Amino acid sequence: MTVREELERLEHRRLNPLAAFSDKSTGRPRPEPEREEDVRTCFQRDTDRIVHSKSFRRLMHKTQVFLNPEGDHYRTRMTHTLEVTRIAKTITRALGLNEDLAEAIAMGHDLGHTPFGHAGEGALTECWGKPFRHNEQSLRVVDILEKDGQGLNLCNEVRMGILGHTGSYIPETLEGQIIRRSDQIAYVNHDIDDAIRAGILTTEDIPRDIAAILGENQRDRINTLVCDMIFTSREAGKICMTPHIEKALADLRSFMFERVYRNPIAKGEESKAKDMLQMLYRYYVENPEELPEDFQPQLTFDGLGRTVCDYIAGMTDNYAVGKFNEIFVPTGWNVR
Repeated sequence: MTVREELERLEHRRLNPLAAFSDKSTGRPRPEPEREEDVRTCFQRDTDRIVHSKSFRRLMHKTQVFLNPEGDHYRTRMTHTLEVTRIAKTITRALGLNEDLAEAIAMGHDLGHTPFGHAGEGALTECWGKPFRHNEQSLRVVDILEKDGQGLNLCNEVRMGILGHTGSYIPETLEGQIIRRSDQIAYVNHDIDDAIRAGILTTEDIPRDIAAILGENQRDRINTLVCDMIFTSREAGKICMTPHIEKALADLRSFMFERVYRNPIAKGEESKAKDMLQMLYRYYVENPEELPEDFQPQLTFDGLGRTVCDYIAGMTDNYAVGKFNEIFVPTGWNVR
């Protein structure tokens, strides 16, 4: 028996029968032979593939909410991903579900996010003429774009969890459904923390009825939401919250949209970011020969608009600014 087989057998001994078991995975887009020296389950291997990918490393330089904040302690897509992962693993472990699957989905869920957060999504949607959704782009990253067009060839359970972390599609696995909730719990709470740090909110600004239910600070709110999901899901046999907690979370998200996500101070630079990305899009559409060499073959089978979207979506915030300056901002020169 290999180490991998021992781990798979252990899953059946200790996990909830409703868990997604690694030896019952529906497979990968491209079948891979099993190896006697395997020491990881398929979901553990997927996490490693994601963590070692270029797209994952770029998350550290992509905006969460505040564009290019001055300070070392504001969240990025990377820190957001890590917070989602920790919340999801806590819930998954308590419910006896597969932590390895939850970790892989959480680590990969935002790989397709554009520079400058949702402002980047909006910019590409307007330019491309089709909805650009970061969850669909994340799946595209792991299926096609990574490893020079080979993709990461992840398990279907991980792929569908990444696709379904937001939007209309609901993952079949309970682990994937946990990521949807963990994402909401993480971003609402850490965005409050960042907004308070930025001076846009104070603790007292949180509506009193919401604070009375969820708690007065980030620690208490996360604890309330996580514990409620665990105990309610245990009783129901499905991933859910009690109605009054779920409503409080929805009300808190609405409050954040009103006070932070659409705040002219917090989001004041977004129009500039959108204009910049749209100018880059138009430039590359008009000058496709200027796309990097590794994107040139893609033009023949994906078309110009799709290829330019892929290139721009993969940029970090600073890389996008650098490209804009390189193309559109004149540089000084010395007359001798």
